[in-house]
Amino acid sequence: MDKQTDSAAAALAALGHPARLTVFRLLVRAGPEGVLVGEIAAHLDMPLSTLAHHLRSLKQAGLIVQTRRGREVETRADTHAMRDVLDFLMSECCKGVPSLARQD
Repeated sequence: MDKQTDSAAAALAALGHPARLTVFRLLVRAGPEGVLVGEIAAHLDMPLSTLAHHLRSLKQAGLIVQTRRGREVETRADTHAMRDVLDFLMSECCKGVPSLARQD
């Protein structure tokens, strides 16, 4: 596998958990301003320790960006990274697949 495939697989695996997908969608709705971690927890009624685990997975997959503001952490969806994943998935759309059947 190549680096692009590995990166896309990591992103899709991170989004494959319902809680992480919900967090990511909340961040997408928030836009470039992002959301403070405590606010994410409140919106989703999720304990901070559980949220921290999910945010760590999303960050390792390159899907979110976090910025410390004093004692608070602002979290944003990395929409460019997500676009790269979607572009990778669709990059060979409708190009066809050669037949591997033996032709006599």
